[in-house]
Amino acid sequence: MVGIPPRSRRDFLRTTIVSGAGLALGEMGLIRPSRAATLAVGFIYVGPRDDFGYNQAHAQGAAAVKKMADVKVLEEENVAETEVVAKTMESMIELDGAKLLFPTSFGYYDPHVLKEAAKYPNVRFEHCGGLWTDKNPKNAASYFGYIDECCHISGIVAGYASKTGKLGYVAAKPIPQVLRNINAFMLGARLANPKATTQVVFTGDWSLPIKEAEATNSMVDQGADVITCHVDSPKVVVETAEKRGAMVCGYHASQASLAPKGYLTGAEWNWEELYPKFVTMFMKGETIPNLVRGGLKEHIVKQGAYTSLVSAEARKHADDVKGKLTAGSYVIFKGPIKDNTGKTVVAAGTEHVQTDIALESMNYLVEGVIGATS
Repeated sequence: MVGIPPRSRRDFLRTTIVSGAGLALGEMGLIRPSRAATLAVGFIYVGPRDDFGYNQAHAQGAAAVKKMADVKVLEEENVAETEVVAKTMESMIELDGAKLLFPTSFGYYDPHVLKEAAKYPNVRFEHCGGLWTDKNPKNAASYFGYIDECCHISGIVAGYASKTGKLGYVAAKPIPQVLRNINAFMLGARLANPKATTQVVFTGDWSLPIKEAEATNSMVDQGADVITCHVDSPKVVVETAEKRGAMVCGYHASQASLAPKGYLTGAEWNWEELYPKFVTMFMKGETIPNLVRGGLKEHIVKQGAYTSLVSAEARKHADDVKGKLTAGSYVIFKGPIKDNTGKTVVAAGTEHVQTDIALESMNYLVEGVIGATS
């Protein structure tokens, strides 16, 4: 990284903000603008960028940007969803001349990204997961992907692979994005095995390794032979399942190297393709939409490679659904669908396509899922 080390930038900003010193950064000689031909782009991660999960997927996207000409990439990891991220953004802007920022964690958006976007109207803030509205600053934006499409395909693969018909899902919190992935996985599994069930354990937060290991062990003890998850770093879940002899479907990025005996496939982000597109558009002065969503069709998500454990039958079925999802001719949440209490949540004849706003407020678990949202 060019310039003052990240922690020094943070310390400097904290000192400046707390003391209320009236000197502008430029007057202090600490601003070092990039060359006119170089765009400084900042990436901020809530955890380590080599976590085999959420942060690593974003870091892979940043690595793709590093290969671009006339671009300087700034990165800072382990940045909390507090005022710390606001100070980190300010340091990248003030001290490194960043004009395009990617604060990647969900909790960064409100209030921190919104506050900084209002303070720096000439900087573009691209945030992952937040829901931008026309009441937000025009230089703030939101992007995300329909990774439930890949979870659905993973469910098909898991349904074929399981010998017990019992699947396990370690999840952080019962928020709509997580529930959508769990339900898509379950609906996929039942395409392969109509009697399959998925036990869900919510740990309570995005990174709780001890609870993640305990949940995985508990589900294997109860007969689950395929495990998947929605946590920031699937590393603990994947390695625990591997040690217990269970098969596993990954999430966020590939964890195949962590489970050479049991890995099947995974639902992965494809930020390596999206981030360079955003940077190219910004450098050309083109308008980047303030709200970007997409799935397999838009290459924002991708299905992990199948391993040798995936049967030819499973591959054929999964690839058929993948092709239809990519073409936009397949609907995952198509009625009739009941929740796991027997209540109809998607009526017969009703289809919730990926862009349907109803999916953004999902608050149920479908039939076949063992667990509760509260």
